[in-house]
Amino acid sequence: MDPQLLENLNGLLDKEVDLREKIREQVNELDKKARTMVGLLNKIHSTSPEAIPALLDTVRPHLSGVQSVTLSLSEIIPQNQFWRWKDMWTNSLRTVVFCAALVEYLSTRALLSLPDAAKIIGVREEWSDRIALPVEDYLHALISLVNELSRLAINSVTLGNFEEPLKISQFVKELFAGFSMLNLKNDLLRRRYDSLKYDIKKIEEGQS
Repeated sequence: MDPQLLENLNGLLDKEVDLREKIREQVNELDKKARTMVGLLNKIHSTSPEAIPALLDTVRPHLSGVQSVTLSLSEIIPQNQFWRWKDMWTNSLRTVVFCAALVEYLSTRALLSLPDAAKIIGVREEWSDRIALPVEDYLHALISLVNELSRLAINSVTLGNFEEPLKISQFVKELFAGFSMLNLKNDLLRRRYDSLKYDIKKIEEGQS
């Protein structure tokens, strides 16, 4: 093989290894922020309703901090290579969006929209060829939200908060109805959607 060709190939391999390492560094940072938020939000199951706003205030700075990571990723990833690298951060991003959706629900009792989720995590439309929030990842985050709310409905009763399961039940049923109108072709997403009926059942049992 031509020595010049070998040198060029080695140069390309080195560049790819360097790029992967830079992306991994940012994904590790994203993981840290996601784990911190999940740990903080897990306290909702043992926190009184009056103390929830203060708890959410401890989460928001970490949520805002995600924007610096998405900015760094947008600067690192070459143009038109989003789909090549996205698997490196998909799970972390879903967790972050789940946290954002849970904070939104507990703050306003409303569903976090896809555009608002993208805005919170700092993903800009002009970066779509490098980093984006795909619909499927957003939907996975919403399913995780329902999973968490089904736990909260049961634990709220333990804390003597009997109104919470009723509020959660109405929200989750509306969300489930919305999912039922979607054409879900992703097998994993379909299976996770199908499991929501068990969460609804748990919430209903928590009301009785």
